[in-house]
This record gives sequence, C-alpha cells and structure tokens, in this order.
Amino acid sequence: MSNFKVLLVDDESEFVSTLAERLFLRGIEAKTANDGESAIRMVMEEKPDVVVLDIKMPGMSGIDVLKEMKKTEPQLPIILLTGHGSTKEGMEGMKFGAFDYLMKPVDIKELITKIQEAIKS
Repeated sequence: MSNFKVLLVDDESEFVSTLAERLFLRGIEAKTANDGESAIRMVMEEKPDVVVLDIKMPGMSGIDVLKEMKKTEPQLPIILLTGHGSTKEGMEGMKFGAFDYLMKPVDIKELITKIQEAIKS
C-alpha cells in the first residue's frame, strides 16, 4: 500500500469506483466522492494528499469546488479532469490553483505519474 491518499471526485459513480479500484490494484489508497459538497467535507475530514477532480458536475462545478478547497487547504494539490475539447476549462482551473489537468478518458499510467508529481511538488 502507498503512503499517500487520493480523493477522486466525479458525479459518474461507476467511473470513480472503477478508477479507485484501478489505483488500489497499483498500491494507491483512493476514496471517492460524487459531488462537490461531499468532496469538500472529505478534504476537511480525511486530509488527502491529492485530489483528482472532475470539472463538469451538477450543482457545484469542479472550478467552484477547487476554489473552496483552496480557501481552507491552499497547499493541497488538485488535478482536474476535463472532457475532450475542454482545455480552456482546465487552464482556467490552473489560474485558481490546480496543479494540472488531464483529459478524459484518463490513462491510468499518466494519472499515477501526475499524482506522484503533485505529491512531490
């Protein structure tokens, strides 16, 4: 098991549970949240080392969640997930403190590399 914790946030519950399982099989502990409010609460309670956050979600958008998380945990690295053609939103997120962004569907090896880079930063 790794010595760091990842919080995966996406309204597509099947996507995040599958992604969490894939990370677990590679020795990374991952928790999941399906909405922004839950994610913000989990950051306060669980203190993850990195957050992987979808930009497009109903209710609070990923950008709104990012802003809220950065208010209370400014050093927390957050990696945004964007759909194809949403690089503008990913770059906008970086203006608000995101570590980086990746396009969906995300390659698991690329995600793990990005998580490791975020934790080391």
